[in-house]
Amino acid sequence: MIEHQKIRPAQVIGPLGEPLSIDSLPHPSTTRWVVRRKAEVVAAVNGGLLTVDEVCDRYGLTIEEFAGWQRAIDRSGMPGLRVTRIQHYKSLYERQQRY
Repeated sequence: MIEHQKIRPAQVIGPLGEPLSIDSLPHPSTTRWVVRRKAEVVAAVNGGLLTVDEVCDRYGLTIEEFAGWQRAIDRSGMPGLRVTRIQHYKSLYERQQRY
């Protein structure tokens, strides 16, 4: 019987235009999440390099936390991932949705 396996790319394009592979992703013991690292992990999932479950297991994230990163990038790009700007971008997005 043939098993259906999802073919994964060896590399995806990262948020800054550079190629990302599993080896070039942030180390699994990462605790300091700067904007670039968050964006790299989101790009890896969006490109099919890793699944959401694999990312959550690898980095000790909750699905909600990772989904928040994805929403921030979708709404505001990389600047939306800045912790100091989350409230600003959230209120801006909510205002845009009203009009």
